Amino acid sequence: MNTEIKPGIKLSAEIIVNESQSARVFGSGLVDVFATPAMIALMEKTAMESVMPFLGQGITTVGTEVSIKHLKATPIGDKVTCDSRLREVNGRKLIFELHAWDSKGMIGIGTHTRVIVDEKDFMEKLK
Repeated sequence: MNTEIKPGIKLSAEIIVNESQSARVFGSGLVDVFATPAMIALMEKTAMESVMPFLGQGITTVGTEVSIKHLKATPIGDKVTCDSRLREVNGRKLIFELHAWDSKGMIGIGTHTRVIVDEKDFMEKLK
């Protein structure tokens, strides 16, 4: 593990919500708005990508916990921005603070835990 992984690492990512990210398509609801699982996926991806430059060859992170509140609906076509900040490093465990915003304000907030793993060893354990 790279010792450069320290609290405070940040990343911001933006998407334009499309129909494939709707609650109706995800099966998490019956309306055409940004799905909670899609928001969580964006948050997890942003957290993951924030630390990837600090990891060595064959090392990655896997998500182990999410605690997210989806505060309001976002229509298809709106822009969503996700901000990730690494709050805590405890050995291989990384805890992130996450916020998501659309054009009208905050839509999501929470924390996400990831664990640093050797990808080959991780996949081998699944066999």
